[in-house]
Amino acid sequence: KLISFHFPLLTNLPFSDRYKYMEYTELSKKFNVGEMVVYPSFGICKITEKEERNGAFYIKLESFSDNSTVLVPEDKASQLGLRHLETKENVEKALSLLSDNSQKISQDWKQRLNENQVLLKEGTLEGSAIVVNHLYRRQKTKVLPTMEKKLYDTALSRLLDESAVVLDKDNREMRRIVFSRLENV
Repeated sequence: KLISFHFPLLTNLPFSDRYKYMEYTELSKKFNVGEMVVYPSFGICKITEKEERNGAFYIKLESFSDNSTVLVPEDKASQLGLRHLETKENVEKALSLLSDNSQKISQDWKQRLNENQVLLKEGTLEGSAIVVNHLYRRQKTKVLPTMEKKLYDTALSRLLDESAVVLDKDNREMRRIVFSRLENV
C-alpha cells in the first residue's frame, strides 16, 4: 500500500530521502520513467531515469533519433518545453495543416527563416507541420537556402517521428502519408 505525503512534510525529511517520496507527488507523476516525450531541441526522447545531482532533481532523456542523452531539471521541464506525445486526434489535426496551401509565405528569406525558427523552437507538432508546409511549398518554386533546407529537414523529421510513434506507423508509411497530404492527394 502506498502512503501519500503532503509536500510540506517532505521538508522534514533528510534530503536523500525526499526523492523517494517525491514519486508520489503530482510534480513527479507528470513525467514517468519509460515514457516517450518530446523535447524541442531533441525531438522524441525516452525518459530513462530520474536522478538527483547536487541537490536538484533531473529527468534523463535519451533521444529517439541519435541515442544522445540530456538531463533536464525536473522542476523546469515544462518551462523548457518538455511535453508528452500528442494524442492521435492532435496528430491528425497537425497533418491536416499540410494540405492547407492558403497561407501566405513571406518572400523575404530572413523573415521566413525567423518565423519558422520560432515555430520550430516552440516544440509543438503543429509548429513542425506548419514549417514543413511552408518550406515544402516554397522549395517547389525556388531552391531553399541552406539554413532553410536544414530547418525543413529538422521539422520534417520531428513531424514524421512523432506522428509515426503516435499513429503506430513505420517511418516509410508515415512519409507516404505526409507527402500525400502535402500534394493534396
